[in-house]
Amino acid sequence: MRVDRIRHAWAQAFTIPTDAPESDGTFEWESTTLIVAQVEAGGEIGIGYSYASASAAAFFNEVLASEILGREPHAIPAIRSAMLRKVRNEGRAGIASAALSAADVALWDLKSKLLNVSLIRILGAAQEEIRIYGSGGFTSYSIERLQKQLGGWATSGFRSVKMKVGRDPGRDCARVRAAREAIGPSCELYVDANGAYSVKQALALAHRFQVNEVSWFEEPVSSDDLRGLRSLHEMVPPGMRIAAGEYGYDLFYFQRMLQAGAVDVLQVDATRCGGVSGFLEAEALCRAYNRPLSAHTAPTLHSILCCSSPVAENVEYFHDHARIENILFRGAPVPTNGMLRPDPDRPGLGIELLEGEAFRLAA
Repeated sequence: MRVDRIRHAWAQAFTIPTDAPESDGTFEWESTTLIVAQVEAGGEIGIGYSYASASAAAFFNEVLASEILGREPHAIPAIRSAMLRKVRNEGRAGIASAALSAADVALWDLKSKLLNVSLIRILGAAQEEIRIYGSGGFTSYSIERLQKQLGGWATSGFRSVKMKVGRDPGRDCARVRAAREAIGPSCELYVDANGAYSVKQALALAHRFQVNEVSWFEEPVSSDDLRGLRSLHEMVPPGMRIAAGEYGYDLFYFQRMLQAGAVDVLQVDATRCGGVSGFLEAEALCRAYNRPLSAHTAPTLHSILCCSSPVAENVEYFHDHARIENILFRGAPVPTNGMLRPDPDRPGLGIELLEGEAFRLAA
């Protein structure tokens, strides 16, 4: 049987301005960069993506593309191994991993398209749809904008929403109270400090947040502080869970976090940790450690991956990424009553890059 080889592999970067200045506990930004990798074989083009510096696209083109070209598109483990060997001296984490992740997703999309079947059918569905939580509430927002955004999600059927804290700890309790007023009593409220607090500061605030029924405390301290996370995991009020893991670039990062007993919920980002292949490895660890998995951002991709997992609990419907994906990807899933449902009848990821729109909006 004749097998087509991969003939072309390339990546592009699109920097899209935010709709307003944004910040969290430790960072400020006014644009988001989408890295899109594409691979072509047999008349089909696979699409993968990540969110990173534009240098990740250059890294793909200059370092990874040569390891992809000429190979059989179905041999994803072999291509992945070749890419991992190639980045050894460049450093696996960060830019290299973002580029590799986009490449891996593109390869899975291509494989599915060549088989003319959706990626969710390739992986096998464990859930028909996945719960999402609205994520925004940036520290740069006024109270009015915070309430409008989070309240809007609650009104549209989202059962949980998340806001940023940590930029000005003295204001955080008042902002959390305003958020609870906007979303009402039946919607879960999450907070994300992005590592801005000290352990004792985070513990004190956890008890104050409890008054407004905060049920999820994300990165109360740096995700590298596993002892601090474990201490908080053991001492925060009952009903409040500690979540972290979004900065994991490889399997060993997640393993260390789970071995340390540092989190109630492990966050995994396929656009950082090695694409579909890396996500599946992390998901297996969650099952082994009996911990639920939550997908960090990139809702179009993660809605598919989480629906393939029995331990996936939710997907972060991050304001920036949801906005970008719904503008630039034809076929991006649209929330219904706080849920995302992959289309099982569209091949691959089920999306098409609207390249003209991407160039028009790029900064």
